[in-house]
Amino acid sequence: MNAPRRSDDEQAARWNGPAGHAWVDLHEVLDGMFRPFEDLLVEAVSQQHVGSVLDVGCGTGGVTRAVARRVGHCVGIDISEPMIGTARDLAEREGVPASFVLGDAQEYAFEPAGFDAVVSRFGVMFFGDPVRAFTNLRGAVKDGGGLRLVVWRGPEENPFMTTAERAAAPFVPELPPRRPDQPGQFAFADPRRVNRILAESGWAGVELRPVDVVCALPERELVRYFTRLGPLGMLLPGADERTRARIVEAVRPAFEPFVRGEEVRFTAACWAVSARAVPAKLS
Repeated sequence: MNAPRRSDDEQAARWNGPAGHAWVDLHEVLDGMFRPFEDLLVEAVSQQHVGSVLDVGCGTGGVTRAVARRVGHCVGIDISEPMIGTARDLAEREGVPASFVLGDAQEYAFEPAGFDAVVSRFGVMFFGDPVRAFTNLRGAVKDGGGLRLVVWRGPEENPFMTTAERAAAPFVPELPPRRPDQPGQFAFADPRRVNRILAESGWAGVELRPVDVVCALPERELVRYFTRLGPLGMLLPGADERTRARIVEAVRPAFEPFVRGEEVRFTAACWAVSARAVPAKLS
């Protein structure tokens, strides 16, 4: 009974600690890298002719601001205080009709039926109790409202995403294993699990469409990327300078197959998930 709560506490500590600050520092690189998915979500909600959208796990608010520019208003929610602070600053600077909430979407007391749609780009895979989370999100959406998510498929289809930890493994044996049934990047890789979670939490018409997108980041940012993010990025801050240098020396060549001149390019293998909120009398 205590496992989901412990998991939630771990996620809060992670995203309010090194991981959250790393995303803030690298937000321009990450928003540029994942812009194709931002465009996909913006286009999806635009076709629904919605007026108010909730962006779950909004991070520094790239998707939130993009949706707000197109539909008129979008609210982003995230558990990370540093990322929400940056999101607010960027929205104010750009004059975008977006607002942001610091909170856990799994339990936040949203206004009932306050949104026309929910979107998320890589923000829903970290819930300790995903059925509870999506039940809560269902309550925040009007009957028939849409759900549009982008989540990762499995690690075997995303070798770029595990390159750093595989190359660093001989030096950092304490790197945590990736478990598909636990909160984390690949928690929604299994379509059967996604279907079950959404069906149990009041969503119908669930569809998962495979999306393979070529993403890129500047080669000059590669070392900062793999030393600040992911499982390796969680452990390196505690390493001494000599160990850190040895790890970087071992890991950087492992990314060479993805380097194209001044760019690093890789294919992101994801699911585009869609569903609609079941009216209460039918759920």
